[in-house]
Amino acid sequence: VRFVESGGGLVQPGGSLRLSCAASGFTFSNYNMSWYRQAPGKERELVAAITSTGGSTNYADSVKGRFTISRDNSKNMVYLQMNSLKPEDTAVYYCTARVIRRYWGQGTQVTVSS
Repeated sequence: VRFVESGGGLVQPGGSLRLSCAASGFTFSNYNMSWYRQAPGKERELVAAITSTGGSTNYADSVKGRFTISRDNSKNMVYLQMNSLKPEDTAVYYCTARVIRRYWGQGTQVTVSS
């Protein structure tokens, strides 16, 4: 099982980024997927999750209305569209799924700063 995140970077407050996660090593379309994030000195937290078919999503209260999780089962990809970014969104963002046990990608850094 492997996840490779991309799309992070430095963005000004109010800006947007789209994170991508390429998954491999398992039957992607059978599993729910999630994005977590971890800011310096804080615990890793759930940001958004999507069911295996993409039919249902859920979000942390802090990102509702600003972030959108989606997936493309034909490409084994999951995405996180992040709009109206705030400095408090600064963190390393991780793609993850529980395939027998939970697996994590290496993360991608998102920095929101002017």
